Amino acid sequence: MTSSSVARAPFGTLPDGTVVERVTLRGEHGFEAAILPFGATLQALVTPDRDGQCDDIVLGHDAFDGYLAQRKFFGATIGRYANRIAGARFMLDGETVQLDANNGPNALHGGLQGFDRKLWRIVELSDGPEPTLVLERESPHGEEGYPGNLATRVTYRVRSPMELSVTYEATTDRPTCLNLTNHSFFNLDGARSGTQILDHHLTIASDHFLGVDATAIPLQGPPRPVDSTPFDFRKPVAIAARIRLNDEQLRLGRGYDHNFCLAAGTGPRFAARLEAPHSGRVMELFTDQPGLQFYSGNFLDGSTAGKGDRLYRQSDALCLEPHAWPDAPNRPDFPSARLDPGQTYRRTAIYRFSTV
Repeated sequence: MTSSSVARAPFGTLPDGTVVERVTLRGEHGFEAAILPFGATLQALVTPDRDGQCDDIVLGHDAFDGYLAQRKFFGATIGRYANRIAGARFMLDGETVQLDANNGPNALHGGLQGFDRKLWRIVELSDGPEPTLVLERESPHGEEGYPGNLATRVTYRVRSPMELSVTYEATTDRPTCLNLTNHSFFNLDGARSGTQILDHHLTIASDHFLGVDATAIPLQGPPRPVDSTPFDFRKPVAIAARIRLNDEQLRLGRGYDHNFCLAAGTGPRFAARLEAPHSGRVMELFTDQPGLQFYSGNFLDGSTAGKGDRLYRQSDALCLEPHAWPDAPNRPDFPSARLDPGQTYRRTAIYRFSTV
């Protein structure tokens, strides 16, 4: 199917021969989002700069083989639980849920084979003023240790003039814990620009963040105030301004890799703003999630070649991941990540683009 606002074409094949498509949703002014059903992945996000020059602003690969070769989470849907769960276990209704540890002692991003490594089904592809792609998959009871047969849906929608919304929905047949997000790596100067994100100016609408231990698990006790710390992004700050400061939390994360606590409320609310002085691109993020993980690309180490055959290195991109707080299943003092039968999990992230 090809039209003025929607296109689909083969992108690669899985080892069993299954064809993986690339679906492109087109908006105005050259704005477009390309999605792979493999991992429900945002493979490309093309936006204009202040001069009207369009470029792809998310890290990833030009060919499908790159996504198969290494698990780097570029643009992927993360589940069942984004971020970390301490000790790869949690208690649920008096029973221990044992997960696979894949990040030291902890479970990270859904385990050994998370949602990012699964092929999702295309169930809806809509042309028109708001081009839309809907993907679904069923996660069976016990997958990566998580309880419950989980029916999951991800909806990508391009809205006028330059806005991408991503909505996650899920239901379960027994109590479980769930935390879904998108893991795109952004560089607003372009994925092939060769520039770093240290000059990007970041605003985060948060008064508190979660301090972490040496394994990136939140510390016991209440969230920490951002006031008078390198984590105060309540006003626009260049990422380079404080990332090299001799701060214990920055040392533990090798930079920023922390959850910022967002204000409670109904519906998507302003969470963050990112501005690139060179290109003039601006991204605003709105979400109904309780947390936002800011990751400054600290572990990009040059071992992976991405788009344009460029080696991705530290600070080449950053992630802004709206999701539940890390380790919430083990922390009754955190906003709950529990999902019960009869409930519908529904979370939305809106990425709105402009220029200055």
